[in-house]
Amino acid sequence: MSSNKTVIAVDAMGGDLGPSVVVPGAIEAARQTGAKILLVGNEATLDGELNRLSPSGVDLEIVHAPEVAGMDEKPSDILRRKKNASIQVACRLVRDGAAQGVVSAGHSGASVACGMFIMGRIPGVERPALASLLPTEKEPVVLLDVGATVDCKPYNIFQFGLMGDAFARDILNKESPRVGLLSIGEEEGKGNSQVKEAYELFKMAQNLNFSGNIEGRDLFTGEMDVAVCDGFVGNVALKLSEGLGLSLSRVLKRELLNSGFLPKLGSLLAKSAFRRFAKVVDYAEYGGAPLLGLQNISIVCHGRSNAKAICNATRMATLFVEKETNKRLMETICANEELTRFGRSC
Repeated sequence: MSSNKTVIAVDAMGGDLGPSVVVPGAIEAARQTGAKILLVGNEATLDGELNRLSPSGVDLEIVHAPEVAGMDEKPSDILRRKKNASIQVACRLVRDGAAQGVVSAGHSGASVACGMFIMGRIPGVERPALASLLPTEKEPVVLLDVGATVDCKPYNIFQFGLMGDAFARDILNKESPRVGLLSIGEEEGKGNSQVKEAYELFKMAQNLNFSGNIEGRDLFTGEMDVAVCDGFVGNVALKLSEGLGLSLSRVLKRELLNSGFLPKLGSLLAKSAFRRFAKVVDYAEYGGAPLLGLQNISIVCHGRSNAKAICNATRMATLFVEKETNKRLMETICANEELTRFGRSC
């Protein structure tokens, strides 16, 4: 790269709505951050979007990728057979130094696989983790892993905690993030064998503010900054929280609309509060889930992401690069290498 400007590769073909939302979201992120955006996808399609939007004052470049990773395809098949898929091309741009991070709302399995096998993992990390920001009564909590690694060993979960700590320090500006291990009880000794062994590793960690076990009900109190679990539990918790937030919003709206005059009047008076609530539970506010443990940053977004979500995901990727969060993550892993079994490369 010829300058110090941050460069983010955006998989412009990913997501349910594709370039029609990805391109304007990426443009807005470039406008807000000053980063250069590489729009990766079918050149003719992307040219059409840029002609429609006529962006000015932003640094954009199209990188042609004629193929798209289908949602019904296996990640391994995409890796082997679709070398020109937009997610593959985007990850190669990062690997080869043309960009410093990648953002995609496409096939999440392909994003994880391409991140691992093209961009590569941080030395000492066996499995990456997807970190999601969840709204709480106070400030957001980092929940990880939310689906990158479904079957985990205790030391994988321990490393997730170290990654979450580094992420919370740099992205959430926490000086000493409180890290909790998600289990079926708060007391030490609660949980399955995997959680119990991970607990012992956390107790021995260097420079980690480990707060012990937490239960599912503790996720939204705001008393914890990082909640750690395997990818199976984390994905269920994430989808449950998203569904609950949407259902509560719909039920509240329905009850107010079907009530009498006074409740309707009250809802009008509380309209600003309802807007704030909708903003808190809106996944688009957080953009996407960073895939931690890779050599470079990869942000995995919802398939149904809108332009706002793409913009915020790209802004997060830019912040991650500018704060050198990966450097901090590597330092944290190396400081605890004797506990992870895979830290011999530090």
